[in-house]
Amino acid sequence: MELFYKENLVAYDESITLGAEESLHLSKVLRKKVGKMISVTNGKGLEWQGKIVSADARKAAIKKTDIILHQNRLIPLHIAIAPTKINDRLEWFLEKATEIGVSQITPLLCDHSERKVIKPERLNKILIGGIKQSTQFFLPKLNPMISFKEFMKLEHPQTKLIAHCQKGDQKALHQIQNLSRNILIMIGPEGDFSDREIKIARLLNFGAITLGEQRLRTETAGIVACSRVATLREISKVE
Repeated sequence: MELFYKENLVAYDESITLGAEESLHLSKVLRKKVGKMISVTNGKGLEWQGKIVSADARKAAIKKTDIILHQNRLIPLHIAIAPTKINDRLEWFLEKATEIGVSQITPLLCDHSERKVIKPERLNKILIGGIKQSTQFFLPKLNPMISFKEFMKLEHPQTKLIAHCQKGDQKALHQIQNLSRNILIMIGPEGDFSDREIKIARLLNFGAITLGEQRLRTETAGIVACSRVATLREISKVE
């Protein structure tokens, strides 16, 4: 069944009306008809299953048939990333990272940042599209944009990493212990983190990592980090 999203959905709702955007997608894009079954989520673990009773393009109506309360089995992965100058690249990162299984994203304002403003509403729509595409029931948390300085003052998990391109003692992700725990990975802007920022992070016990010999774009580095963590976690399950 196709998955739809309704933010204020609760388990005891016996019937619901989808919002205009979701209704239009249901009736005009997917061409769903009355009597067809769909699933709806609130992004908090609820899968609300129902039958279409009205396929109106502005307010499709659904009647409940069942509910499933999913447990979030994903190990938390937090990516703090400097938004790209071209907004499409940031949106691409958010969509693909959501499909892979990121749990939290923080836009960072760094010394070399070119984009200093983001549009949270638009970016949240990208995240919603990502969970619908990959049939997930937990929406990643998008934090407000924050300066590098203020981000360093926050409480972070024990496994906290900074990916940068400067020569030094960086480790590859497969060399990092405790990947099965909550992880934070910081990804810098196109011009990389500044020497000052790298120094501050290291003083605060951030581990330095490399994502390979090639110099990656910011959004590519973010996807590589998400993908490698997911792969290494899968391998550790088998072992």
